[in-house]
Amino acid sequence: MHIILHQPEIPANTGNIGRTCAATETSLHLIEPLGFRLNEKEIKRAGMDYWEHLNVTRYMNFDEFKSVHPNAKIWMATTKAKHVYTEVSYGPDDFIMFGKESAGIPEEILVDYEETCIRIPMLPEIRSLNLSNSVAIVLYEALRQQNFTQLQLKGELHHLHWKE
Repeated sequence: MHIILHQPEIPANTGNIGRTCAATETSLHLIEPLGFRLNEKEIKRAGMDYWEHLNVTRYMNFDEFKSVHPNAKIWMATTKAKHVYTEVSYGPDDFIMFGKESAGIPEEILVDYEETCIRIPMLPEIRSLNLSNSVAIVLYEALRQQNFTQLQLKGELHHLHWKE
């Protein structure tokens, strides 16, 4: 799976998203301009020591991204979508794009992706969810549909053992 952040503004959200991507072996694609520098302490604090395990790529704009990935299937996460994120089928090589915290994905981009726009249901008076929460919600649905391939499905206690 791949996550695209279009012009993210808040370093802590990007750090949290990076940590989620590292934990799920999901590639992170950042589209400029970023509202921060990638070496800011907020990113490192939110991503902790996982940032070094992250596959992250930066692009100057969405056109550059499309030129590098011309056949990419891109799901556009937006409150303006007609489809709920659980109503679609994600492929293992699909991209899920999220917009910046203050404005979302620009409508100039969305209009070309009407059938792959998806939304997370919420009350109408709420503008949006936190970006890192939204990424986790949609990404884990996509991974669930892939049967959590390559992810650890069972855990163990550190000091004791589960009763059998």
